[in-house]
This record gives sequence, structure tokens and C-alpha cells, in this order.
Amino acid sequence: MREVVACDPGKSVEAWMSFEANDPMFAGHFPGNPIVPGVILTEALAQAAGIAAASGYPETEKPLFLLSAIRAMKFLQAVRPGDRIDLRSEKIAATDTLLQFKVTATVNGTVAAEGQIVLSVSGDFARAPE
Repeated sequence: MREVVACDPGKSVEAWMSFEANDPMFAGHFPGNPIVPGVILTEALAQAAGIAAASGYPETEKPLFLLSAIRAMKFLQAVRPGDRIDLRSEKIAATDTLLQFKVTATVNGTVAAEGQIVLSVSGDFARAPE
């Protein structure tokens, strides 16, 4: 994430990011016609969902969140180096151990990717090394 611009703790997050043209991923994706790979957009959206999920817990009690499912992810337009990618993640359902988020990535107000991300709450809490 370059910047989180809004957060409703435990419910939603808005953030943005971009990639520089010299990022190594563009060497193979694709030479002469660089686009941000869909898997990278999906990862960025999953991280936004993780930020939203974690923000609902006290700092000392944040569990580890694992990506459990990617549902109905659609890629609707190419994202290029230098584009500002606006990310939105909103919790739409939850159980004790699963959180489901509606996620959207937009560029210049146009949806580039959208879908749903499911995170599982691990029994192992993330802890700083001693």
C-alpha cells in the first residue's frame, strides 16, 4: 500500500498504490506493452482487506489473517505502470473464523478489477520476534 486514505475499523478501507515502469514484473508482463498482472491486483486487494480486518482488533490482539478464497474476480481493464490504483475493500459477511470482503480496484474512476476476497482468522496470533 502506498497510502491508506480512509478506514472504518473492522469494516472497510480505502487505499491507493501505483507501480513504477522500472518494476521488474514488467520485463515479462509484457515486453513493449506493460500491464500490472491480475495476480498483483488481487494481492493488493487482499492486503486492503487484511488492513480492514486487522483494524477491528486491538493492537496487542491482532490475529494472523490468511487468504482463503478469491471469488468471482474480474479484470475489466488493463492497469499500466504509473497508474494510480484506488483500492476499496468492504466487509460483507463474517463468521468467527472467516471474513468476506467485496473488493474493487479503480483507475481514473473506472473499475479495473472487482470481486470478493475471503480471509480466515488463524488461531496463531501474529507476534513480533522476541
